[in-house]
Amino acid sequence: MRWHVRHDPETGAEYLAVDGRGRPVLLNPFTNKGTAFTPEERDTLNLHGLLPPMSCTIEQQLARTYENFQAKNTNLERFIYLAALQDRNETLFFRLLFDHIDEMMPVVYTPVVGEACQKFSHIYRRGRGLYIPYAQRDRMEQILSNVPRKPAVIVVTDGERILGLGDQGAGGMGIPIGKLCLYTLCAGVPPHLTLPIMLDVGTDNEERLADPLYLGERHTRIRGDEYQVFIDQFVEAVRKLYPDALLQWEDFLKENAIKQLNRFRHSICSFNDDIQGTAGVTLAGIYCGLRITGQPIEEQRILFAGAGASAQGISDLLVSAMTEADLSAEEAVRRIWTVDSKGLVTKDRPGLEGFKATYAREPEEVAGYACRDRARITLEEAVENARPTILIGTSGTAGMFTESVVRTMAKNNERPIIFPLSNPTSKAECTAEQAVTWSDGRAIVATGSPFDPVDYEGVSHRIGQGNNAFIFPGVGLGIWVASARTVTDGMFLEAAKALANMVTAEDLAETAVYPKLTRIRECSNAVGCAVVRRAVAEGQSDERLLENLEDRVAKAMWTPEYRPIRFERRVAQAVEVPEEV
Repeated sequence: MRWHVRHDPETGAEYLAVDGRGRPVLLNPFTNKGTAFTPEERDTLNLHGLLPPMSCTIEQQLARTYENFQAKNTNLERFIYLAALQDRNETLFFRLLFDHIDEMMPVVYTPVVGEACQKFSHIYRRGRGLYIPYAQRDRMEQILSNVPRKPAVIVVTDGERILGLGDQGAGGMGIPIGKLCLYTLCAGVPPHLTLPIMLDVGTDNEERLADPLYLGERHTRIRGDEYQVFIDQFVEAVRKLYPDALLQWEDFLKENAIKQLNRFRHSICSFNDDIQGTAGVTLAGIYCGLRITGQPIEEQRILFAGAGASAQGISDLLVSAMTEADLSAEEAVRRIWTVDSKGLVTKDRPGLEGFKATYAREPEEVAGYACRDRARITLEEAVENARPTILIGTSGTAGMFTESVVRTMAKNNERPIIFPLSNPTSKAECTAEQAVTWSDGRAIVATGSPFDPVDYEGVSHRIGQGNNAFIFPGVGLGIWVASARTVTDGMFLEAAKALANMVTAEDLAETAVYPKLTRIRECSNAVGCAVVRRAVAEGQSDERLLENLEDRVAKAMWTPEYRPIRFERRVAQAVEVPEEV
């Protein structure tokens, strides 16, 4: 059955046109309303007898579905229930999430999605998106054509670095599905214009390969030139079939993530959320933390625990922010330190990678440090000697921010900014409670995973979550509205500023450097508008888009409300686009 979004020629009201009747209408998650079909729709769509006779409101359906959600005993059961609801009724699914966003987001994405990826082959119910196995690389275009309509946003992974959990093979498909769910929930990108893709090149996870129920290709990972040829084939097929789509790279191994971003960022419309999205949301949190401390960004000293792709993205965007504040690029780089598994990164370390080399410290500087082993300076020693004002964790190593590390930060700063960003929760460098307690209640804390508020000596600290969902959905929305063909670093810089501007004085009074999740659609609108303005400034979009921009972006955002459904014999398959200039 084909269907399409149309507008009534007389009233302008939106409705769904379908060319089928009866059970096909109920089996399509985009046209199915379940018990909410009106008597008139049941007549014209031949649904009598296929549903209970009572017509319900969406509010009644929500009460029923929320009751069922709450009845589940574990978060994984709740995840499975929500996935099943999405498979049968997209509108009801997103409305339930929207009405209970604080409760639902940790279930449909981090941290619960991590467990879902680990158990993907055991909880699999129904296919969503596309799987492109290496063995079928010669059928790339045929597989990519096997979708009902051209996507506006594609999220792709090869499953090798899922959150902080590592290689999950085909189970990594849970991440693109979850990310695209957030595109719709947080920024209103229409769900039928999103496409998750899993590039299955095998897995090196012995537990997955030994699992008789594992659904992916059963061999170790394809690497080297063969892997790159496969990726090149994929990108070329996307460019040919879906030239207007935004392609988001997700949860690739650090080396591959950086390589693919640099290889394709100027030839297709693409970005990497782990690198650029994380950078944008972190910079926004830093901007807001500095509103509390009263210090300018160009005077900050930033130390990273972890030197992966996320740390690179954040470092590079921080340099852009500091150079905008009149520091030279060289001066900005010298304000950033990195510690990896081998200790503080210094220029005399053999075989330094490009990113690490950029931010490595000079041996002459380190010669003056007080430390046990100058060839392996620990995180605590780096904090003591470099005296950072900001400590950011991207290590994926639980407990890396020890009590001594946090207390040293608090000794050197009246209001230290401490961001343990690794997720899921089990991988956080420290808990929010530890950061607040060990700093005697003075730390400005943001985390990568959700944490409950922390009460310390009669003061409640709301812990802002540095959730990429504050940034990447709005960026995608802005790219879509602007019809931009390149995603630039400047867009993420403007997105970070826009998000920071959404943080209120009331938020800061609670030491929260991010807005509440209930305002995330407002934030996405602001981020989307900032991206459109930047696209216009860069010459990628028509300046007429700036007229009534906020309303234009708001109108492009899909809302989880039932549309009337009409039977029409001829339904064209077209791609919905935002209102044109």
